[in-house]
Amino acid sequence: MKYIKIYIFTLVGVFTLFNVSCQQKKQDETVVEKTIDESKFLPFSDPENKGGWVLNEELSDEFEGTQIDTTKWFVEGQNGDYYIWKGRAPSQYAPHNVIVEKGNLKIVTQWEPDYNFAKESYADGAHKDTYGVHEGKPLPVTTAAIVSKKRFLNGYMEVKSKAPKAAMTAAFWAIGYEQELDIYEQLAVPKIAKEGSISHNTNRTAIHDWSPPAVRPTKAFGYDETVPFTTSEGFHVYGVEWGEDYLKIFRDGQFVHGFTQDELGTDWVLNNPMEVWLDSEIFKWLGVPHKEELPATFEVEYMRVWQKPSENLLIKDRAFYGFEGPILFEENPRPLDMVPEDSEPNDYQKFWIFDEGSSKYLKITEGHYASGVEALQFFGYGKNDSLNVDKVVAKTPEGVLNLQAGDYNLSMKVWLDQGRITDSIHVTLMNPKTNIIFSELKKLPRKEWVTIEAKVSRAKASAINDGIILEIRKEDLPETKAAKLFIDDIVIKKVK
Repeated sequence: MKYIKIYIFTLVGVFTLFNVSCQQKKQDETVVEKTIDESKFLPFSDPENKGGWVLNEELSDEFEGTQIDTTKWFVEGQNGDYYIWKGRAPSQYAPHNVIVEKGNLKIVTQWEPDYNFAKESYADGAHKDTYGVHEGKPLPVTTAAIVSKKRFLNGYMEVKSKAPKAAMTAAFWAIGYEQELDIYEQLAVPKIAKEGSISHNTNRTAIHDWSPPAVRPTKAFGYDETVPFTTSEGFHVYGVEWGEDYLKIFRDGQFVHGFTQDELGTDWVLNNPMEVWLDSEIFKWLGVPHKEELPATFEVEYMRVWQKPSENLLIKDRAFYGFEGPILFEENPRPLDMVPEDSEPNDYQKFWIFDEGSSKYLKITEGHYASGVEALQFFGYGKNDSLNVDKVVAKTPEGVLNLQAGDYNLSMKVWLDQGRITDSIHVTLMNPKTNIIFSELKKLPRKEWVTIEAKVSRAKASAINDGIILEIRKEDLPETKAAKLFIDDIVIKKVK
């Protein structure tokens, strides 16, 4: 056992030094020509760490030991609990098919005629399929899935893996609010050949838009790579770098293809934190596995996630403060029936709050933004109208801020329309109560994104119910013809 010192940077720039015990693994040089320096735990695509990557240990797993780490992973079907679904019928997830052995995760697919399949169907689009049954005949196939208990926003994720030698997928994918990223879907032994579909030497990357109404097909964009090998023949390294406004695909350390938000516009849906999935499924439109093929195993040597440090103390929740989606309370479990298109607040995800009077004037709007695809819009009003409330308010849920006593810079980006604009935006930090006024907005440039900022001093640390309130007040507005404005990208940084 080799002990290695690793420096970990938190996302608020705090540096912690600790020791991590790691069992080095033998690199399969016949498959991957370039070797990995396992002791550094750096992306295979960036072995010198020019990108300044920091390993996220809450999500990464070397799959050592003799069983799956349930502090990191939810195992589909364990203790009878299933998250979102029981698998793609006719196959069903079964927890006994998740095996950790000899430093690898093994997701096994088996022929199990004695398994007690769920007496229900899964609707894949317009077609319903029953678990354990295919075209009216028994197909008793069980497989498995694991899901990370934590989500993350932006970073580099990578696995070293080998697909099963059967008509079963290997899938490394991620989902979040209204979005899905299939880092890869592989199928080494398809039974049905279809043009444009997955073949034995295809590595498919796809991005799906699950914003309501989530009507299939949901694919927003993607890329199919033809690789010079069958995906079940050996281990290869697959990764994606997911930036704020770009996606880069890598295989065996080499850049393959990329996308940018500038190219895609509002089809760029990867704006919220995601959880990682590793699973195997039947794609019946490409054929089903035969009994003679099974058992078959999807093997993963490691799954790692890296991120970059930031001075923004709200970086983990940047999507929420950019008005892209909910803020997550990950200390609470995800509801088992919560799907990506679910916009209902619960103990796990919460949203910006608008009271009834404010909802007429404030809305989170898609298509006009400083980053992501959404921003908070104040609609203004015309010549025959006026603000019929004393103020319009957007409020975070309580408990979203956790600041120590000290001095901070609070900033946001604003876009001001031409015309009679409000002269001020009022910001309140809830507890301890701290008031900030961004004033003299009338002097700012119009019809472009401008960053405004203010210094904030707090004598006490955040209370348990701390949060942020944004206000536009009637006293700061003209009586008629108030111009619209947008707010995006709220940031808090410690004053150095």
